[in-house]
Amino acid sequence: MTRFAKPALAALISLCTPFTAPLGVTQAVHAADLVRIYSEDDGSVCGESWVLSKITDRFSYQVHHVPHLPDVAITDFHNIHQHRYQLASEQWPIGRHYCRATVSLSDGRDRSIFYLIEEGQGFASIGDNVEFCVSGFDRWMVYNGRCRVLR
Repeated sequence: MTRFAKPALAALISLCTPFTAPLGVTQAVHAADLVRIYSEDDGSVCGESWVLSKITDRFSYQVHHVPHLPDVAITDFHNIHQHRYQLASEQWPIGRHYCRATVSLSDGRDRSIFYLIEEGQGFASIGDNVEFCVSGFDRWMVYNGRCRVLR
């Protein structure tokens, strides 16, 4: 990453005001943000709004593009906590936060969600990457049975 990329990205983010949607965030995410309860958050990176917004947006994409999934959306996150942190080291060069929460879906059901935040693994190594698995929505077994890979 060049020395100008981080300040440029920071300037772009600072230009976004609460009255305009950040890049890539849909109106459904903003509606969900109004009802989120963060009192059950453990204070780790797992409960940060950019992580939850990314999960909500990518889940919406998933249910519309994977056959035979119900047309639902994430409306709320509960019991957010980090259950494991793997510090970056010489043996494991990527720091990882393993998180778990419960999501409320638009059909009224609650489901477990497991997600992983990989430090420095975003697009072109800028920012962090988020991988997630909602229990019952991994039709192609990407994360093995019952989201085992992300637990």
